[in-house]
Amino acid sequence: MEQLLQMIDQYGYIALYGLLALGIVGVPVPDEILMTTVGSLTVGPDPLLDYGTSLAVCFSGSMTGMLISYFLGRTVGKPFLYKYGKWVKLTPERLGVAEGWFHKYGMWAVTFGYYVPGVRHFTCYLAGVSNVGFWRYLLYAGAGGLVWCVSFLTLGHVIGINAPHIIEVAHRYMGITIAILVILVIVIAYFYWRYRKRTLTRT
Repeated sequence: MEQLLQMIDQYGYIALYGLLALGIVGVPVPDEILMTTVGSLTVGPDPLLDYGTSLAVCFSGSMTGMLISYFLGRTVGKPFLYKYGKWVKLTPERLGVAEGWFHKYGMWAVTFGYYVPGVRHFTCYLAGVSNVGFWRYLLYAGAGGLVWCVSFLTLGHVIGINAPHIIEVAHRYMGITIAILVILVIVIAYFYWRYRKRTLTRT
């Protein structure tokens, strides 16, 4: 993330556009974290980025990646993915999961697949492989992409506005939070130990 933010600081919206496009195609870019961080950079008296422009650039970048994936699916098909997908983390196992989604939910898998890392990279390819009509694909992919970008950019924007209050609350209740987490871990470990003990006794 530090390197990605340095790229955005140096090249601005062009870097943001390219990173989102590559992330959708399959290059391992932490898309959601990136957009949330970008959203946090749109607040303050002298923000580094503008919210409206960032939204337009993120949406354009994600749609560019979606269209590249779609046309690759139409032209080269699944054999290409099986052969070269491993270089961008698109493994046959992930392809199988995405195919299950696509066959079960149809084009809605493209719309909501944005929210599932490892699936969104494949649903676009599969839409192309299945020869889904271009305008139909564009409607479903565009609707999902717009909601996806707005969600994470707005989340980062809200976090950025409330960052001082969030930090203050985190510091105030950090001790209590850690204590609760420790107790939860102990309770879960205890019940797991009892379950394992009972299972071994039965066998």
